[in-house]
Amino acid sequence: MKRTYLLGLAAIAAVTLFTTNVSAQEKKTEVGKAIQKTGKAVEKGATAVGNKTAEVAVKGGAKVVDQTYKGKMAPDGSNVYIDGKNRKYYINKKGAKIYLKASQIKTRPM
Repeated sequence: MKRTYLLGLAAIAAVTLFTTNVSAQEKKTEVGKAIQKTGKAVEKGATAVGNKTAEVAVKGGAKVVDQTYKGKMAPDGSNVYIDGKNRKYYINKKGAKIYLKASQIKTRPM
C-alpha cells in the first residue's frame, strides 16, 4: 500500500515538473515575440558587420603582402591577387580567399 502510494506521488511530481518546463519555453505574449524578432535582427546585423570587417581586413592585407594582377578581374568583378606561390585568388564578400583557375580569370574592360 505504501509502495503504491509513493509511486503514484512520484509520478504526479514528475508530470508536474515536465508540464511546467514545457510551458516555460513558449513565448505567447507580444513582448516575447518582439524580443525574439529583435534578437534575430541583431544577429543578422552583427553577421553582416562581421563579414564586411573580415573582407576589408583581408583585402588590406592582400594589397600589402601580395601583388595585384593588372588588367584582370575575378568572376565577380573584384581584383585578382597573386600570392608568394604564384597562385591567383580573389576575396569574396565574407573575407575568404577563393583561389582561381586560369580559365576563371577575365580581362578587365578598359
